Amino acid sequence: MKRALPAVRLRVPVDEDAFAWHRLFDDPDVMEFHGGRAAELSVYEELTARQRRHDAEHGFCLWTMLDGQDQVIGFTGAQPWPGTWGPKGEIEIGWRLGRAHWGKGYVTVAARETVQRVRAAGVPGVVAMVDAGNERSIAVTRRLGMRLAEVFTTPKSERQGHCYRLEL
Repeated sequence: MKRALPAVRLRVPVDEDAFAWHRLFDDPDVMEFHGGRAAELSVYEELTARQRRHDAEHGFCLWTMLDGQDQVIGFTGAQPWPGTWGPKGEIEIGWRLGRAHWGKGYVTVAARETVQRVRAAGVPGVVAMVDAGNERSIAVTRRLGMRLAEVFTTPKSERQGHCYRLEL
């Protein structure tokens, strides 16, 4: 029997979300594929501000993910690829979730909503850049119908990664 998917709401990040993201992501398990440790609060403050600009300019961003009780549980969304390498000029979808919320279907629901929103904004396709060892995120790309398009080595960490693509 299939379990019911959870209620998830996405909103443009507000200033306070920087604190919530910093707290949620201050976990080595959450940050395993993102450098191993949480960034300083100032990084999340800049990130939330940048996402508000992305939303104003593009109609999409990395949205704050809220559960059925309106508690911040992470983020998901889309933004122009920020790297100087990789899929420059393309739109990347991504997600990060607090450890206590893993395995409940939140990311899948939120990522599907992201795909709908970026399609409505006129984006012709998206990529997801995923560490090759991140089985949880790879599973989400499969549930979204994405296909593995490229295998690469990241310049900084020299880890193997996968670029998944989805035409919208």
